[in-house]
Amino acid sequence: MANILIIYSTTDGHTKKICQKIRWIIEQQGHYVKLFSIDDEAPVQPELFDKIVIGARIRYGKHNKKVLDFVTRNKDILQNKPAAFFSVNVVARKPDKNQPDTNPYMQKFLKQVPWRPAVLAVFAGEIDYQKYRFFDRMMIRLIMYITHGPTRLDTVTDFTNWEQVEDFARVISEM
Repeated sequence: MANILIIYSTTDGHTKKICQKIRWIIEQQGHYVKLFSIDDEAPVQPELFDKIVIGARIRYGKHNKKVLDFVTRNKDILQNKPAAFFSVNVVARKPDKNQPDTNPYMQKFLKQVPWRPAVLAVFAGEIDYQKYRFFDRMMIRLIMYITHGPTRLDTVTDFTNWEQVEDFARVISEM
């Protein structure tokens, strides 16, 4: 069975939640999975793993710079192992923006990095106004108003298609 690394970037915890679901599905297939936050202080050694998955959130139209730096630093390792990347963003709640080839943040990411993962996915994120600091709450609310999303401050809306997440995890198990 494979030794699989999942590296993730999360701001409010939703990307980590998706990674935990992916780990659970993969471990049911008999693989070992290590979750690692891009913000962890101890360096991860991707060369020690058989497969690598990177999951990154979007905040204000950008992936975490640490993810971009990690990919650039480890491009040779990533290119030579079975590897996957997924992006979590609320734009993916829209049917015309929920696939890797139609999601603007995935396309932007692929232009920024010297890596072409074998497997790509885009998952819609979550809106939870109660978790956000004042500035973030107001900015995200404005963005949701402009894009016809939820704007009530007591709203918690999980747009994630969990079946799609499970399918992605099965693909990782089989690659």
